[in-house]
Amino acid sequence: MREMTFLTLLAIMIPATLRQATPLIFSALGGNFSERSGVVNIALEGIMAIGAFFAVYFTFITGNPWIGIAGAMFVGGLFGLLLAYLSVNFKANQVVVGTAINILAVSLTTFLLVEIFGRPGQTDNVNKIADLGPLNILTYVAIIMVFVTYYIMYKTPFGLRLRAVGEHPKAADTLGVNVYKTRYICVSISGMLAAIGGAAMAIGNLSLFKEGMIGGRGFIALAALIFGKWNPIGAFFACLFFGLAEAIRMNLSGYINVPGEFLFALPYILTMFAVSGFVGKSIGPAASGVPYEKGER
Repeated sequence: MREMTFLTLLAIMIPATLRQATPLIFSALGGNFSERSGVVNIALEGIMAIGAFFAVYFTFITGNPWIGIAGAMFVGGLFGLLLAYLSVNFKANQVVVGTAINILAVSLTTFLLVEIFGRPGQTDNVNKIADLGPLNILTYVAIIMVFVTYYIMYKTPFGLRLRAVGEHPKAADTLGVNVYKTRYICVSISGMLAAIGGAAMAIGNLSLFKEGMIGGRGFIALAALIFGKWNPIGAFFACLFFGLAEAIRMNLSGYINVPGEFLFALPYILTMFAVSGFVGKSIGPAASGVPYEKGER
């Protein structure tokens, strides 16, 4: 086991933690918008995958990674609209719909890899978002978005309406809030933010798309949202916690006498603890996952 000074450890782990947390932050914030409005977004995993793929695709055809981000947001928003349409209009079981979207998204990326890039497995290398100092620019954007989301949620009339729709949609409807429209908007925002999370992996941390690269991070982001008690600030710190677990696996495996298999599984172990109630009881929005029928008693 090699030795490492405390300052060297901090210099390695702080940027690594923030880099690993960045995709989780975007996706958790997306889940926050959706679930606060009353729609459970199990599809974060699949939307991150589709966002990662289309970020690379649009970057590949234009050479501009920021256009890649915009393309990923557009496609992620479409998947969010699909989730909203099935959940809001058809009153479908949101967990089942989200699972189906996950399967659709992952299968679609596998198909498009062969159709567009001519081979399975991974895409060609593309331009990536530039770094600013020790971190990628998207990391700074993610941190800013935490405070923007908090402000929207708790300091604006729109935030008040979306929280009312997630807690008591009938009362919100009585007061003139369009429950369906609010949920459509929030789930679409959720899809766009989750897609940026995928893009942050593909053209932020890397410069390509690989099958399986999301690796459960959509579910980890959902766990971070629960761990953070459906609050953007809480979710941010939960994402840092999970990001630290991933950073330990990637950067400290040669410095500590712990089996590599355990370090690889550590983020997922922590996820199970988070959603199992070991970190304290978390109570989500009262109407989350409950379809709303206008005019019902």
